[in-house]
Amino acid sequence: MTIHREGTRTIIYTAIFLLALNLLTSKLLACDFCWITISLWVISFGLWLFIVSFFRIPNRNLTVNDQLVVSPCDGKVVVIEEIFDEEYFKDKRLQVSIFMSPANVHVNRNPISGEVLYSQYHKGKYLVAWNPKSSTENERHSVVIKKGNHPILVKQIAGALAKRIVNYLHVGQSVKQTDELGFIKFGSRVDLLLPVGTAINVSLNEVVKGGVSVIATL
Repeated sequence: MTIHREGTRTIIYTAIFLLALNLLTSKLLACDFCWITISLWVISFGLWLFIVSFFRIPNRNLTVNDQLVVSPCDGKVVVIEEIFDEEYFKDKRLQVSIFMSPANVHVNRNPISGEVLYSQYHKGKYLVAWNPKSSTENERHSVVIKKGNHPILVKQIAGALAKRIVNYLHVGQSVKQTDELGFIKFGSRVDLLLPVGTAINVSLNEVVKGGVSVIATL
């Protein structure tokens, strides 16, 4: 397991803040080993470990296959439905949405290899990520990757806790399946917009792993 580069500052700053808070509390209470300070140290260490775990990148055997669409993130499948895409395709698409809890791995990966045709950031609200309106009203970043005749839109969506979306792709770039697409800091959601008629390999409420689980067959 490694720690994602997006977490370096957050982990260091959190450690400094918690250390200063605990030292100040011990000094103000004039007790180094009373139950209050001990409890605060334990809680602070647990919080710091959670922050570290949030930015983890576990070692995995990733799925690479041009005929498959792999999951762009860890989480639970919360939506599988046909929708009309207003942003890019301007037609009907099959939407698969994956909800990422704060406990999930939050690195996002390319679901297919191909060329980036579109990359656009949108400001927006911070509705809870499982709210249907979050796909069109929340802060989000959309990219379209095309492999052959199969363009796919990947939408990173901020949730109630997520305040920063990071996306590494730009138009004209050639990307490889399972390479890093971006990162979302704290609970969020990722939508996949697939061609209508695509064979879906997952079901509602199924738990998937980014870069490993197969979402669909092209």
